[in-house]
Amino acid sequence: MWKKSLQVLLLCVFFFNDTATTEIYTLSLHDAPSDLERVWNEMKPDKIKIEDLEVFANHGVFPEENVLGQKFVVSAVMYTDTRRAGLTDELTASIHYGEASVFITEYLKSHTFKLLEKVAEGLAEEMLVRIAGLQKVQIEIKKPWAPVGLPLKTVSVEIEREWHTAYIALGSNMGDSRSILEAAVQALDEMKNTKVEKVSTFITTPPYGVTDQPDFLNGCLKLSTLLYPEELLKELNRIEKEAGRERIIHWGPRTLDLDIIFYDDLVAETDALCIPHVEMHKRAFVLEPLHEIAPYKRHPVYGKTVREMLEDLRK
Repeated sequence: MWKKSLQVLLLCVFFFNDTATTEIYTLSLHDAPSDLERVWNEMKPDKIKIEDLEVFANHGVFPEENVLGQKFVVSAVMYTDTRRAGLTDELTASIHYGEASVFITEYLKSHTFKLLEKVAEGLAEEMLVRIAGLQKVQIEIKKPWAPVGLPLKTVSVEIEREWHTAYIALGSNMGDSRSILEAAVQALDEMKNTKVEKVSTFITTPPYGVTDQPDFLNGCLKLSTLLYPEELLKELNRIEKEAGRERIIHWGPRTLDLDIIFYDDLVAETDALCIPHVEMHKRAFVLEPLHEIAPYKRHPVYGKTVREMLEDLRK
């Protein structure tokens, strides 16, 4: 009986004592944070709903619609964590649905677009960027009695948008590499639809592939983004170009190299990119700085954490 009680006590210490948890992770349970993180990520966020908010605004293809205006009906499902608000009963711990309703109304009234798709896209992005704690949003915009010359009740557009997590590898071996990498981090953080969450230290590494060139300065960063993968790639290429990147020799010297390593747990291959990065598990200059900021991030294909892949590479 006493053994069973001791086991229960130890479980309580493990889950509820912050200090004990940190020490256990450091000593032995390498995969425990990954397992906890995976369980946490699989937990569905809470929802706050706004249904059928009526807004008089000026959107439509026909000029008369832009001048005279008409009624639009907006519904929004806001995904967030309401746990703290539920425990504290503090309004500031959650998303204020009254303020969100005002935000939606003012956005529709202050813009004029031809398409409902554009209204929904712009509104979703503005809400995600400007409303603290909003992880994902579903937007439906209805247009009653749309002028199509037929007796329809309403048409609508419904979309779902959310923050995604990407890990980006950075490298440079031409010019002032440290300043170039720091400028790239700043450029990403200053974009409206991206937020830099973590940046590794920069490390000096020998060249890969073509070895007759200077050493590289490498690093990794964690990025929250509203961009889709190919949209993100386009922005990375733009930043590379602004830094003077020229694609002359494969694996050759470069002022700036930015690669998408992970994008959520997406597994995808197109003509433009491959996610996860196809060579990442073979490259210490990627795994070492990535391990610093995300040691327990798990590869969606190989099933191994960054720490495990780095240990395999060092064998």
